[in-house]
Amino acid sequence: MSSRATTFRLATRGSDLALRQTGAIRDALESRRHEVELLEVETTGDELRDELIHRLGKTGAFVHSLDERVRAGEADAAVHSLKDVPTEDREGLTVAAVPERAPANDVLVTPDGTELADLPEGATVGTSSLRRRAQLLAERPDLDVQPLRGNVDTRVEKLLAPTLKAEYTARLDAQEREETTENGDEETKATGQTFEQSFDNWFNGLAEIERRATAREVDTEYDAIVLAEAGLDRLGLTHHLDFQALPDEQFVPSPGQGVVAVVAEEGEAAETIRDLIDDARTRVEATVERTILETLGGGCVAPIGVRAVFQGRVVTTTVRVLAPDGTEEIADRRALPVENHVDAARELGEDLADRGADEVIERAKEMAEADDT
Repeated sequence: MSSRATTFRLATRGSDLALRQTGAIRDALESRRHEVELLEVETTGDELRDELIHRLGKTGAFVHSLDERVRAGEADAAVHSLKDVPTEDREGLTVAAVPERAPANDVLVTPDGTELADLPEGATVGTSSLRRRAQLLAERPDLDVQPLRGNVDTRVEKLLAPTLKAEYTARLDAQEREETTENGDEETKATGQTFEQSFDNWFNGLAEIERRATAREVDTEYDAIVLAEAGLDRLGLTHHLDFQALPDEQFVPSPGQGVVAVVAEEGEAAETIRDLIDDARTRVEATVERTILETLGGGCVAPIGVRAVFQGRVVTTTVRVLAPDGTEEIADRRALPVENHVDAARELGEDLADRGADEVIERAKEMAEADDT
């Protein structure tokens, strides 16, 4: 493929977050005078909506269907969250580009801004991630960590629903009492909660995600949920939510978290995309994180956090490998030389394995398999 303007066909999931991520890639390519067409694809992960990520099979539940469109020639590239892309052999596919990284950290979201240390004993916290579960329990073993599935906006709605539904009902009742009072029933007016703002003004002042939450039925009432800040940011939700950024020394992110990956078949198209939109700093950080994950193994069925930060001539790298209940961990933090960051990352992974990380990961795999039977 030459450097002249051409049309790229990008495969993407149809979720709001996926479309926004792909839209950013489209905009970047179009700003460099290339045309872009989007191909929406339903993935295995989308079809199995009630299953937790670690029960969808091996890593790649949200990736395989898109990649098959690339292999079939229906798309020139697929756009993924890098943390969903398997590290094992990709059969001729390559991560052609990783644009500049979004925030990599996790956040704790609550209805009222309560921080992790201030959550009541036994508070219910929702997450779909084994890594987040283990890190939460390592920090607060008293918490009741419950499964939480769905797209980012669905998870937020599940958190907000109980509080907003209760306020919705109270305000609606107050409006009905007010209307009854206008008909002369003073006794009705004297009972129940009152509000200065009318029901319509309150409801119309809610964000769209809050309005949807008032109509959502939920089985579990969560005191808090844990999500990636990047997802909230890309969906424009950070202005509507109360959240605490969790320190990445304790809450080490998933390898590749906050990174969007453009996957293509090895060849001219991949090289063109890399030249156009690849970010060198993000490429180094993602490579270190994924090299360590690949060296350790575990995929999405073991609680592994890896965060690499490229500064100057070193890549400061933090790794936490935990037991699913957070009671055991193997961890390290090193400044890796950027000039041979791949070999240094592999050595760090091997050292962690020798110190017992491989045994922790193997036990985590056995527990995940036992849960599936």
